[in-house]
Amino acid sequence: MVKVKLFANFREAANTKEVEVEAKTIKELLQTLTTKFEKLKPLIYEGDRLRDYVHIMVNGRHIRSLNGIDTELKEEDVVAIFPPVSGG
Repeated sequence: MVKVKLFANFREAANTKEVEVEAKTIKELLQTLTTKFEKLKPLIYEGDRLRDYVHIMVNGRHIRSLNGIDTELKEEDVVAIFPPVSGG
């Protein structure tokens, strides 16, 4: 199982801060999450496309530096999903 940590409005939409998911890729993980927690879908996707502002990390590395949504996952991986971050 892959541990998924949700932050800010993603956490609120799923009503949980952490969940374990069986998935082989980030794409599969997101499909599973948005099926289980329907309120996440419009926050993560725009149509069929991952929203630009969604930040996904696998074991501390952004998926953009890996293989994007095709990044493969292994048992014990930790995936963190963040909304946009802004400062003031």
